[in-house]
Amino acid sequence: MNLFAEMEDAIKAVLRSMPELAEADMARVIVEPPRDPSHGDMATNAAMVLAKAAGVNPRELAEKICPALLDFEQVAEADIAGPGFINIRLQPASWHSLVPAILQAGADYGVGQAQDETINVEYVSANPTGPMHVGHARGAVFGDALARLLERAGYAVTREYYINDAGAQVDVLARSALLRMREALGEAIGDIPEGLYPGDYLVPVGQALAQTHGAALLDAPEAEQLTAGKAVALPMMMEMIRDDLATLGVRHDVFVSEQALHDDGSVEAVFGELAARDLIYRGVLEPPKGKQPPPDWEASEQDLFRAAQFGDDSDRALKKSDGSWTYFAPDIAYHKNKYDRGFARMIDVWGADHIGYIKRMQAAVSAVTQGQGDLQVRACNLVKLMRDGEPVKMSKRAGSFITLREVVDEVGKDVVRFIMLTRKNDAPLDFDFSLVKEKSRDNPVFYVQYAHARICSVLRNAQQAGFAADALTDTALTNAVFSHLQDGAEMNLLRQLAAYPRMLASAATSCEPHRVAFYLQDLAALFHALWNSGKERPELRFIQEEKPELTLARLGLLRATAIVLACGLDVIGVEPEVELR
Repeated sequence: MNLFAEMEDAIKAVLRSMPELAEADMARVIVEPPRDPSHGDMATNAAMVLAKAAGVNPRELAEKICPALLDFEQVAEADIAGPGFINIRLQPASWHSLVPAILQAGADYGVGQAQDETINVEYVSANPTGPMHVGHARGAVFGDALARLLERAGYAVTREYYINDAGAQVDVLARSALLRMREALGEAIGDIPEGLYPGDYLVPVGQALAQTHGAALLDAPEAEQLTAGKAVALPMMMEMIRDDLATLGVRHDVFVSEQALHDDGSVEAVFGELAARDLIYRGVLEPPKGKQPPPDWEASEQDLFRAAQFGDDSDRALKKSDGSWTYFAPDIAYHKNKYDRGFARMIDVWGADHIGYIKRMQAAVSAVTQGQGDLQVRACNLVKLMRDGEPVKMSKRAGSFITLREVVDEVGKDVVRFIMLTRKNDAPLDFDFSLVKEKSRDNPVFYVQYAHARICSVLRNAQQAGFAADALTDTALTNAVFSHLQDGAEMNLLRQLAAYPRMLASAATSCEPHRVAFYLQDLAALFHALWNSGKERPELRFIQEEKPELTLARLGLLRATAIVLACGLDVIGVEPEVELR
């Protein structure tokens, strides 16, 4: 049940019944909560966006629409505001009917209709050179929550991880592992040389290398040593990454290797395809004016992709003057690979340091899919770890940063996930260990989970007060008389529950899972306000032993609230609390 969608359909039906609007495009007509709740329950821009098609001014069109809306039994009032906006107030029964609808739908409340589209969401994709750090945690949570959100909106979603297992950083990993191998064989290695990875997490890798190859490997040519180091280190690093992500409740369906794209000829093939379409030429790129040249810039002739032809700021190098690939070339092959696997719509979740890379990648996708592929990129800004207002910088395990696992071990998966979504993905985020452990309103995850726990406590108290357990099931509570819900605080809670399906759909369209966390905080605040009202006004207490019908109506409202809290928390991968802490 989506009251906003139902009202939008009703308004569009009224509009189509008008001869002058029978063929008009209704795509821009929306129904939403008014900015000022005192103006009504819903507002629509219908007259504003269709006045031109109707050949009248917006207010004249609104004057024709309003009387027709009153023919719908759920509408109590329809008024014109300003130049032609229409404010709508619903009959109380419309809000009351929401509770049994939520109780019947359960976890399916707000879920969208199945869409004929599969979306590829790629997130994390960190270099397989060490454990996940807290910056990866934000992208991991955002990507996983976005995938969950899109599934609620009705899309089929494939969660993907791109393994950057080719290039200089993997050679550094192999050399670091070989150093640890010498240590495992009894050699005193001293301080880790600058340029190698210093973390203790590589000690087991060195031990595995020593056990697999023994000291004989150290006498082999360097290329053979590096190959052996990669063969042992990369699988162990990916196993570590999967384990780290699992502690956060994050999973992927598909892992794609960059090295495999080189090995199977995909990079060469996509280069050849672009060349055949005259999208590759030999040239020298101009250095960026007033900026530090990017890593792929050089003053010699290179093979350049006509990226500017597809919306980028300039053309881009694919192959260097020495014949080696730039890092851009395999990325193009990878996205072509996605498209060839059936993903016309792709969403990549990147770190903020890759924002400047977005235009060129979107240009490449447009080129290799001949305009049929759609790449959206969501960048996650930095996370600053704090403790009592002071920065937290070092990790015993990683040697230079705080690992994801260390954060999860200290505060728990649910806290990390929720806090990572308390800011829009492209805004910086402060994560204060002290604050997120507080049991107060200032801690949003506690505040939301506590609302669910309080509702569970009220339902248990109702049984202790003599209400039979079988009368408190979701099925039984649908038969309560919800017209007893009349107080303003109860109606506010109902309005917020009604907004959930619309919020989910809007958040999925905009790829903004933080909206779910914001919504849950607002819903929890309204519930806690209703709870506190009962302390000051006994007639508002949930359990009224002498008024069983009123009690059951209120318990139905609470149970519907608990369902929506649990559903919203599930979208962002957080467990609801069932016991008061």
